[in-house]
Formats: sequence, C-alpha cells, structure tokens
Amino acid sequence: MIRESEPPPPVATIGGVIGGVPGGIPGGQLGGVIGGIINATPGVAAVPKLSKPVPTVERVRVSQGVTKGMVVYRVEPTYPPLARQARIQGVVVLTAMIDREGNIENLQLVSGHPMLAPAAIDAVKHWRYKPFLLNGQPVEVETTVTVTFQLQM
Repeated sequence: MIRESEPPPPVATIGGVIGGVPGGIPGGQLGGVIGGIINATPGVAAVPKLSKPVPTVERVRVSQGVTKGMVVYRVEPTYPPLARQARIQGVVVLTAMIDREGNIENLQLVSGHPMLAPAAIDAVKHWRYKPFLLNGQPVEVETTVTVTFQLQM
C-alpha cells in the first residue's frame, strides 16, 4: 500500500513570504535570491575597482617570426667539415629562453641532424635580442629558433 506524506503547512505558518519555499529561512527574500538581486540594483551594477595591481607577467611565448625581427647580433653557424664532406644538409630546431636583457639563457635541441646540431647550438647561444617589452616592462621570452644548413652548389 502506497501512502503519501502529509502536505507541508501553509506558508503563513512557516513565517516566510508568499511564494516562499517550505522550510526556507524565515524572513527570506520576496521573489527568492534572484528576485532580490534584480530588485536591489537600481540600474547598471557598479564594477568594484581592484585593490591591488594586475600581476606582472614573468615569461611569454613568442613566435619565431616575431623574434626574427628582434635579433640585434647574430652569429652564423660554422658548417661542420665532416657534415660538409658527407654532404649533409638540413634544419636544426631549438627552443630558447631569452632573458629580460635579450641574452639566450636556456637552449635545447628539439630536432636536427646530430652532425649539425652542435654547430647550431654554439652559434645561437651567442645571439642577442632587443629586450621584449610587455606593458612597457621587459619580460623573458620563450621561443623557437630554426637554423638552416645548406650547401652552396
């Protein structure tokens, strides 16, 4: 046998407001929380100002195309003699961290021929860049550097 529970007492006996939720908080908001918020704002809500400044960015990722235009000193890699004799050509891809002064800090090999990679790393670690500015402040930059080795015919 199925029996229904007794209906809740009328709103007036709970001490809430008409249309309130049975068992809600006595003295609740007419129209509920959303209704109270909508009725409390006379127009456009004011946006509070942040009490502390926006945090500064320590490091940004910049594309290779952007960094190419910022090079102020570039050392061309020396073609390794053994690679030249073996007629090895190709591209060496490196990831680099450029510090706030424009110096290469952390250089790592991503891909490239093992005979060409050391020459590329040795050359790129001497490159210098204009400092990268973000909101007028110099920031560290993470980027990709590609060095191409091509034999002259």
